[in-house]
Formats: sequence, C-alpha cells, structure tokens
Amino acid sequence: MRDAVRATAAIAGLGITEMGKVYGRTASDFAGEAIALALEDAGLKAHDVDGLLVNANQSTESVPTLQFSLGLTDLTLVNVMSAFGSTTGTMLQYAAHAIATGQASVVACLYADAPLTEGGSISQSGYNGRRFNAPGLAGLRFAYGDYGPANSGYALALRRHMHLFGTTHDQLATIAVGQRAWAQMNPRAQMRKPMTIEDYHASRWVVEPLHLFDCCLVSNGGVAVIVTSPERARELRQPPVYLRGFGQCAPGDTARRERDPAVQTGATKAGAMALRQAGIELADLDVLELYDCYTYTVLVTLEDYGFCEKGEGGAFVADGKLAPGGALPCNTGGGQLSSYYMWGFTPLSEGVIQARGQGGERQAAKHDHVLVSGNGGVLTFHSTTILSKHEGDA
Repeated sequence: MRDAVRATAAIAGLGITEMGKVYGRTASDFAGEAIALALEDAGLKAHDVDGLLVNANQSTESVPTLQFSLGLTDLTLVNVMSAFGSTTGTMLQYAAHAIATGQASVVACLYADAPLTEGGSISQSGYNGRRFNAPGLAGLRFAYGDYGPANSGYALALRRHMHLFGTTHDQLATIAVGQRAWAQMNPRAQMRKPMTIEDYHASRWVVEPLHLFDCCLVSNGGVAVIVTSPERARELRQPPVYLRGFGQCAPGDTARRERDPAVQTGATKAGAMALRQAGIELADLDVLELYDCYTYTVLVTLEDYGFCEKGEGGAFVADGKLAPGGALPCNTGGGQLSSYYMWGFTPLSEGVIQARGQGGERQAAKHDHVLVSGNGGVLTFHSTTILSKHEGDA
C-alpha cells in the first residue's frame, strides 16, 4: 500500500427506483424518484442541493425542465455529461473536484432512462435509418454488415480475442453463470432464475460469437447518488463512502484507431491512475464492480487492470473466482448481465451498497476498498473509481 491522498468527497446518499419492465413512466419520472430516494437516504432536502450532473441518454428531458420538476433552484454546478457507460466515473470526479474547490457543496449525480415500451419493443430513438446511407467510414462499415450500434463491434473484438488467445465460450459462460448466482441474492435483479453452463450455450446468437447471455439487459429505471464533503457526509444518515481514486482513459473510436481493442483498452491507464491516487495496489481491492455490457468486457477489463496477463483472462475466470464463494467477488448484484442496466450507475450502485456493508445475503465479508469501472462506446472510453469506507490510509 502506498501513501494515499485523503478523499475530498464522499457519497452520502443512494437512490434506486424499481427496475426493469416498468411501463407507463418517463425517464424524467424515474429521475425525480431516484433523486428523491437518494436525498431521503442521506437525510437531506432538495434545497440542500446546489449541483446537478446528468448522464445523457436518449430520453431524459432538458436539464432546465428536469431541474424545475425536481424543485432545484440556484444551482452553482450543472452539466449533462456523455461518455456513455464511463460517464459515471467522470461525473464523480467532476463532482469531487467541485466540492474540493468550493464550487458546490451537495451534488446530485443521476442516470435515468425508459427505453422499454409495453409489448416488449425498445424505443428506436438511438437508431436512424439514414445512418445506412452515411458517407465515408461509417457507410463502409454498414456496407459490410456492421450495423451497430454496439453488438457487432463487441462481437468483432471478442472474435479477435478468441483468435489471438484461444478464449472459449465455456470461459465466458463462467462469467455469466457466476453473475446470475449473485443476482439470485439481489431482490432488485431482473433475472433471478438460476442459470447453468448448458443454459448459456442454448441461448440464441445475438451477433456471433455473442450469445444472448453474453449481453446486458435493457431496463427502465433510475439511479442517483448524492456527493458531498467527507465532513458533511459523516454528519448524515448513512456510512460515508469515500471517493478515493479516479482514472480516465479514452483510447478513441475503435474503428478509427490502430490499437487492437482485443489487445488493450483504456482500463490499463485508468486503473493505474485510480489506484495510484488511492494509494493502494490491486491486492488491496476487496470487491470489483466491473462494467459488463458483455461478458467479454469483464474479461478484457480484468486483463488490462493487471489481474492476469494479456490473453489469460479466460483461464483466470474459469475456476469461478468471480462468483459467490470465489476469491475475487465481482459484480455482486448480478451486474448488467443479470440485475439491471443503468450504464455506469449499475456497478456504482452496487459498489456503494458493498462499501457500506449493506449487501445482505450477498455482502462481501471484506469491503474496505471497492473498484468500480465504466466503459463507453465500443471500448472507446474507460473510467475507474475507487470507493472506500476509509477516508485515508487503511
């Protein structure tokens, strides 16, 4: 363990709405409820909030409209942020900086969305037929069947990893099955039915080599956290969760960069930065909450953080060490594969629960330091956040 910088901010409140196939409500409805729940959790009121950071999505109303509906006035920090699933870490870093410099004292950070419509369809706001006639590189990709927006890109990255390193579907299945086992202990999880390796293999192809159970869920809902100073957090209702380390890295658009996404992602630099700021090593981490839009994302993130050598991620996870009872608790609420899909707020929300020691049946025995990762685009952005129940060295 190295010398650490003491935390300048802490998470004091967490609000999670009902998740999944929850119809008849807008993203703004979920946003309002999530923030109200987070404030109640912290023991604060709307008038205490002077900062609002919103994770952009397809369906949230404009910030002024949202601010009005939430009853928030005279905000000194407002922003809509967009780095896809890595936005959460970026948002927390921004909030912590604002608090440390006096630009804000209580910041609400929010993600809410409602892409599911009754009958099982998904809102098509993110899909535009004109894209298929796009000029340049985008048009070339579509001409060769890369319709995106994400499944095909991750399928290509996984296929490359399989080709280079011999990664197998049985190894990926271990990730999916382990996370389903965690989800069975999470009352908020959308998918709580037990899953076997055979179930994984029997699931349909989405984009080969991605099975259905390699892919994240789609959810309606909202999550919010309240960030404030460590001093104020200690006076509030819940155990403070200190923000000890941050790291970001944006390697760039997968289709436009020379670096092979199967070989290295932004986790390499972002992870090292966050650990260095927190003053800890990989061995000091007790719980991992990794962004898991796909099983492959978990595997390649583990490699790039340095838990194993490049190309050895499949062998590393094959013994079930990430599952309940394993040596390295990972995605302890079920992750986005089995619990709910709120972009980076899925791993963050479970990270807060674990750091507080409020996980119930699924609570990790040791939870001093929790790593939360975020991933955006097709391995285009990465963020790492270190949560801790300790403000400084411990």
